[in-house]
Amino acid sequence: METSIIISGYGGQGILFAGSLLCHAAVIEGKNTTWIPSYGAEMRGGAANCSVNISDDEISSPVIDRADVLFALNLPSELKFEHRIKPGGLMLLNTSLVKKIPERHDIEYLNMNLNDMAENLEGKGFANVIAVGAFVEKTKILSVESLKQALTEMVPEKRRHLLPANIASLECGVNFIKNSTKVSL
Repeated sequence: METSIIISGYGGQGILFAGSLLCHAAVIEGKNTTWIPSYGAEMRGGAANCSVNISDDEISSPVIDRADVLFALNLPSELKFEHRIKPGGLMLLNTSLVKKIPERHDIEYLNMNLNDMAENLEGKGFANVIAVGAFVEKTKILSVESLKQALTEMVPEKRRHLLPANIASLECGVNFIKNSTKVSL
């Protein structure tokens, strides 16, 4: 099993952190993984994306031409990368910032108001971590426990006060999928 993921949005949305979080959790589970960041010169507001591969076997190349999954956290990301999703793939779409109607009919869309969800969490949450939680709960590619462990290991001491909000954000994404599944049955 190998899954290729592109996570894309604006600088400041935690795009690179989300990819790194997935990779860290994959390593915890003994999987092979790659992470390639790409970002503009601007620290906030510029384009940012990363490519993540997670596999049970060796990964032949870290480069992703056609992705299994796209996290599109803003409109430019959706416009730039939608065509690079494999047929049968998944696009997690941040409908707080993307109002465009998707054009493809051969992929699955997971529409989430990520910014609104983050704002509504007690103490404010993180849209990027909500997206990671939803993705992992939907695909079961990693365990939620591995993600929680990765968060605990990754959040530096000077930002330790943000760990509860990160874990709450992760659980928010997980619960979104659990509740969506219950409704659709």
